[in-house]
Amino acid sequence: MMRTLMAMVVTAAGIAAAAMPLSTLAQQSTGNGNGNGPAPRPPQLQPLEEGEEPAVTIRPPDNKGKIDEKRAPGGRVTEIKVTSGGSTYYLKPDVAAGSALPGDAQNSGLRAAQWEVLEFDLSRSKDAKEADAVPTEATDTAAVPPPPAPK
Repeated sequence: MMRTLMAMVVTAAGIAAAAMPLSTLAQQSTGNGNGNGPAPRPPQLQPLEEGEEPAVTIRPPDNKGKIDEKRAPGGRVTEIKVTSGGSTYYLKPDVAAGSALPGDAQNSGLRAAQWEVLEFDLSRSKDAKEADAVPTEATDTAAVPPPPAPK
């Protein structure tokens, strides 16, 4: 039974392969469509005149952005800092909490970017802070107006 079915499939495929070239030959026509003589020549092409150059100037994009990557000793990315224009944001990988698997309710697989809003310089020395806080004589005399004249 199996051999008979296989023989029929091979025979049908052979007949289809032999009939395909015959059908393509029947579709090809010679001549100008009605079978009388060669096809007409295409019309003569004329050269086009050059136009004006466009008044558009294409500038390369301003790539003032900076990307810094921090990597763990194994080469895994732990943090990406992106500075573009006046904004800075951080991208960190989402690490599963405890035994959470990817796709669990505890681990969504997404972590939003962390934008840097304000940055404070906490490493300034006390001397620099006190120098900013103590006004000098030149700033005291300019900032305080003279007393009113007696009547």
